[in-house]
Amino acid sequence: MSTATGPASTNPVFLGVPHPREPLRWGDPFPTAARAALDDAQLRRNLGHATSTIRAKRARVVGEVPDWEELRDAGAALKATMLAHLPELLERLEENVTARGGVVHWARDAAEANAIVTDLVKATGADEVVKVKSMATQEIGLDEHLASQGIAAFETDLAELIVQLADDQPSHILVPAIHRNRAEIREIFLERMGDAPAHLTDDPAALAEAARLHLRRKFLSARVAVSGANFAVADTGTLAVVESEGNGRMCLTLPQTLVTVMGIEKLVPSFEDLEVFLQLLPRSSTGERMNPYTSLWTGVTPGDGPQEFHLVLLDNGRTRALADDVGRDALRCIRCSACLNVCPVYERVGGHAYQSVYPGPIGAILTPQLTGVQSHDDPNATLPYASTLCGACYEVCPVKIDIPTLLVHLRARDVDEDHARHRPTGWGAAMRAASWVMSDGRRMGAAERASGAGRVAARDGQIRSLPFPGSLWTGARDLPAPPKQPFRRWWKENR
Repeated sequence: MSTATGPASTNPVFLGVPHPREPLRWGDPFPTAARAALDDAQLRRNLGHATSTIRAKRARVVGEVPDWEELRDAGAALKATMLAHLPELLERLEENVTARGGVVHWARDAAEANAIVTDLVKATGADEVVKVKSMATQEIGLDEHLASQGIAAFETDLAELIVQLADDQPSHILVPAIHRNRAEIREIFLERMGDAPAHLTDDPAALAEAARLHLRRKFLSARVAVSGANFAVADTGTLAVVESEGNGRMCLTLPQTLVTVMGIEKLVPSFEDLEVFLQLLPRSSTGERMNPYTSLWTGVTPGDGPQEFHLVLLDNGRTRALADDVGRDALRCIRCSACLNVCPVYERVGGHAYQSVYPGPIGAILTPQLTGVQSHDDPNATLPYASTLCGACYEVCPVKIDIPTLLVHLRARDVDEDHARHRPTGWGAAMRAASWVMSDGRRMGAAERASGAGRVAARDGQIRSLPFPGSLWTGARDLPAPPKQPFRRWWKENR
């Protein structure tokens, strides 16, 4: 794809996130990146409109299902069973894929996965591939690695195409270009697509048609396709991809060779288990009753579809997460993105602030576990703090991942590691002081009485500015004014 060069690179539309060397650790810690994102009013408008629309659609279709909570329970139980028996299920999957003509490859990390895929593409003699939207390939930076080896990867999902043409990075699990509005997309197409009609408008149907015509020749000429997988069935060796545009179906059926990169946690034990997830996923992600395109394939079928199939099973930190009895629940995620759409933090700062291909609440618990937090200064150490702990993410998660509990778990681990290093911090000192005050009734009562002085700084029931160190709080959020009568005094007078 084209890159931003010359005058176009000064256009704000093309000033996206540059391709990082580490897709799971871009650089700045969340507080720094979020502060910059909050200054972008257009970003907040784009996010607010998109997430509110998706939330409303999801609420309508979920409300139609009388046994929705039972489905969530079933999905959570199936995923828990899978994680408890992951090694044997992976072996069963390999056996069944191989028996049906596929080839299974094991990749410990991103470097191994990229090398495997590159060698497979080169063996076909092709110098370009078409791609189905895939979080796993984004996680390993496959497009960039293939480009470094002289192989062009063409994203065929509409939103992924927008991101690729703009030399940007995805900011949402399901809607990678959620941070772009229609006017920006039109400008990107006119500047970068090459064959976009000169009279192109920002009407969604017109934009989709321009992308469809642009990609058609790639679908018909590509000899190799790369995909991810939403699910893999251990008992049959079947892979599944669900999508809404039909581009996945084209990639999965037309090329001669298909390479699928899949995280090892995407397993389900039996084919019947898909019944549960194919009800949970579309309603939770796109707000649809069912996916317009559900593609299933099992190995190789002579004369029908790709005649060479390779499955790359990716670890890349997943066994590290699996070893944590609490943190492993993050591996139940089916990448629906429902937690992003209800998160008040994500809605205001967007996905790029998380500095990982996995943004939002699920990214805040998954990314640190996949990469491991190397030190307190590691940018990913701040991700578990990127939450208000309001619990909205848990309420909408189709497999009942208790994200707030996992966030607290990872925060506690971070604090414990600080203690182990005997590293004093201002936050630690503040917590020790608070603990001392709250552990004694008389000290707590004195603190309550002293807090009444804060009413002097209040305006309309809110304290918006305090001197240091209180400014560390009021610099980012307002503080409710203390009540005129503390609870202890009210209790003494009334009880």
